[in-house]
Amino acid sequence: MTSAAKAGSAGILERDGRFLLVLRRNPPSADMYAFPGGRAEPDETPEQTALREFREETGISVRNPQLFSTYDLRTHAADGSLSSHFFLSVFRVEADGDVVAEAADDAAAVGWYTLEEIRRLPVPQSVLECAERLSGGE
Repeated sequence: MTSAAKAGSAGILERDGRFLLVLRRNPPSADMYAFPGGRAEPDETPEQTALREFREETGISVRNPQLFSTYDLRTHAADGSLSSHFFLSVFRVEADGDVVAEAADDAAAVGWYTLEEIRRLPVPQSVLECAERLSGGE
């Protein structure tokens, strides 16, 4: 596999010290909890990707994406070969306080989790790092 990274974006929605996470159905993060997000479509900006993927996976139309962090994510096969490579842009997003998330698309489930709960879940390192930074490392 070539090492050219595919573009992806995710959105962080926080309410009262809890973060909205989805349980992934598909690789590369199957069976892990993560911020709603996914691969960019052709000619889509990172911001557009974050907003579209958030809506597709949770049913929530978020707004005002603000870049929070970026990650160069590489996954390797057992033989050491590169199996996936993404450049992930992570945005903080906003939504109306009364909207309810529903799992859809690649999301097997959705839920609101505190930093302490996230530390006990199977999550990518990038998710834990973002949650800790936003929570002040509590």
